[in-house]
Amino acid sequence: MNTVQPSAIRDLLALGADPAITSFGGGYPDATLFPRAALEGIFRDLLRDPSGDPLQYAPSDGLPRLRAQIAALMTQDGTPCAAEDVLILQGSQQGLDFAARMFVNPGDVIIVEDPTFLGALIAFAPSQPRYAAIPVDGDGMDIDALEATLAATPQARMLYTVPDFQNPTGVTLSLPRRHRLIDLANRHDLIVIEDTPYRHIRFAGDTLPTLKSLDTQGRVIHLGSFSKILVPALRLGWAVAAPHLLEKMGLLKVAADTQTSTLNMAAASLFLDRHDLAAHIATLRTAYRHKKEVMLDAIRHHFPQEVTVTDPEGGLFTWARFPEGFDATAFMRDHALPEARVAYVPGGTFFATTPRPNHARINFSAPSEDRIRAGIKALGHCLKTHL
Repeated sequence: MNTVQPSAIRDLLALGADPAITSFGGGYPDATLFPRAALEGIFRDLLRDPSGDPLQYAPSDGLPRLRAQIAALMTQDGTPCAAEDVLILQGSQQGLDFAARMFVNPGDVIIVEDPTFLGALIAFAPSQPRYAAIPVDGDGMDIDALEATLAATPQARMLYTVPDFQNPTGVTLSLPRRHRLIDLANRHDLIVIEDTPYRHIRFAGDTLPTLKSLDTQGRVIHLGSFSKILVPALRLGWAVAAPHLLEKMGLLKVAADTQTSTLNMAAASLFLDRHDLAAHIATLRTAYRHKKEVMLDAIRHHFPQEVTVTDPEGGLFTWARFPEGFDATAFMRDHALPEARVAYVPGGTFFATTPRPNHARINFSAPSEDRIRAGIKALGHCLKTHL
């Protein structure tokens, strides 16, 4: 438990709960786009079901109907699988916890992107790993650096990646690099955790195949989620993996929480039966594309030129890089919050090995367009004043 520490940014972001603060901090979807009316009708019908089944216990691996529906969605996305290849999770975050407990002993090495998803580092911490961090550029993880690192790191057991619109940078792993990553995983006997919560929120460029669809030896565990494409409060994610891996994850599922909420699984399944998920996702893509453009336009107009940001083809974030020596945590505490009334996520804690405080993750999906424009303008003025 000594390795499980609170995030250094938690207290700072708690200040962002103030409605007077424009928060670009959380990875929140736009709440105005939640399908509230559809879900209201679905939950009403489930609660009125005379059988009471939606309120009962369910199989620990998930409702069979929902597993089949997720398998169909995966197959449509180019990753053929069947219901028995799917395990329903309490959010895809649970899959990160299970993966570390399955494969990582104290001192083993996990390969991660540099920077990587902070939530993954939190999930992995109880297993007491060491990390090998691979640089990220505009095409995702640097595979040349990965190859060199694997050659020098025989203790590597697992590789974790967010290949589509990576959290926090927003970049996407290119197709040639996907093929090379799988080849290196095969050669070095690595388990690959493919985390894809943003995969369907693409608003530019061509859809690329999942790593799981390129998997030739059953070593990729694919994690998916309804949090960004339906609603986060359902806490519904899933894993697709080889049978021997899924069986072990299923045992951990029983130990962790017995099962995911029957009511929420039934609600998601009924939503997929009654409504067009693809049309809903298309609405999200249009909205988030516009919000990203609004934010990047405001950044171009108001930020100092020495601050650079990524231009993602999908997802919920842009990643800001400030000049060397800039401390994004201290700046938010001392200036952005009290003066500009703006919050973001300081970037230092996204780095597994060597923190780089001159970065920040900025979310464009949750705030309204007006708050994006006003918040970025205020933050830009603050940066120009103090940078």
